[in-house]
Amino acid sequence: MPRRWLAGVFAVSALWALLVAVFSTDSVHQLWGEIAACGYVLALVAVLAWKARGADVALALSFCGALLVPLGWMAARGLEQPEVAVVAQSAVTLLHHGTPYADPASLAATRNPNSYNPYLPVMTLFGLPRALFGDGLLTDPRVWFGVVFLVVFGYALRRGGAGDPWRWTVLVAATPVIAFELAVGGTDVPMVAFLCLGFALVWERQPVLAGLALGVAAAMKATAWPAVLVALAVLAVRDGRRQATVFTVTALAVVAVCVGPFLVLHPRALVENTIKFPLGLAHVTSQASSPLPGHDLAETGPVGHMIVVVLLVAAGLAVAASLVVRPPRSVPRAVLLLAGAMTLMFVLAPSTRFGYFIYPATLVIWLLAALGGRVARGEQVTPDPDVPAASSRTRWRTRSVTRPAA
Repeated sequence: MPRRWLAGVFAVSALWALLVAVFSTDSVHQLWGEIAACGYVLALVAVLAWKARGADVALALSFCGALLVPLGWMAARGLEQPEVAVVAQSAVTLLHHGTPYADPASLAATRNPNSYNPYLPVMTLFGLPRALFGDGLLTDPRVWFGVVFLVVFGYALRRGGAGDPWRWTVLVAATPVIAFELAVGGTDVPMVAFLCLGFALVWERQPVLAGLALGVAAAMKATAWPAVLVALAVLAVRDGRRQATVFTVTALAVVAVCVGPFLVLHPRALVENTIKFPLGLAHVTSQASSPLPGHDLAETGPVGHMIVVVLLVAAGLAVAASLVVRPPRSVPRAVLLLAGAMTLMFVLAPSTRFGYFIYPATLVIWLLAALGGRVARGEQVTPDPDVPAASSRTRWRTRSVTRPAA
């Protein structure tokens, strides 16, 4: 990456952190912004002042200043967004009651939205260290969110073809796209890494491994389910029915193993927590309330909420129809389609927050890094098969052009 581009990344990140520190009304967000802004400014100075090793020094400064220091400070002092406690409590509930979900009877008597657990069972694993060993820096779920992200996203970059995948991983983790989300909450961070890995493996025509990766993501949070459908569409049209079937069976098997026992033994609790509550159909509304169109319309009353649900369903059906009528024939087009569909879904969701846009942003960054690495190595990046090739026929007469003498 040219130094001026890297400097631009850190300049924009510093501005972002400064705006968070000044305008956010959440004290945890403000703390991150204050610490991260210092880290980004130091990284910007390093990359501009030191030509030889300034890039590596800047990566280290931004990674420490925007992620390690604020995350460590907050984890050691228990400063966190509510979803971190929800994940930790789900692990406690799992250990004591055999399910990560509160039963419908107890939910009916509460007005606390954090009593609900909207995540699927794999997310509960991140809360087990705190449930088993108590509060502490190393038992904080955010630490394990971050470890999984670094390992899985780095591997996704490598399998996708990105050049220097581990420096890319540090850079992406240090930017506000990941660092801000991870330092204060982080439940979406490991899941998006598995999405990137799944599409990297689809790109390499590894349907079993792709099914495992996307199956794990789908067993963390329902937000990953559209990615499974998009990957299935690519495999079906590009590699044939057999490969698509192998992928589907693998992904469904992972979800069945992880979610199936709770669906069979505690179906009402699972539906109440993971379906009705996120859709705003429970008697308690979610705290996810960023001022996006879907949330604002849902806040107008029952009619507005019903309109939002109808629009959300219609958008989902439109995306599904596009997968049938004009399915993506390449991974780049599939990732861009998924990023657009997720953006539309988050804009229309009745319970939403700006942090959800980590999904389309990280997917696009991963795709650009992978494509850039392939081009840099001189690989022939296959154009999107959906784009018709240039015709050898022309209506106009052509003539040869003589190059001027040197």
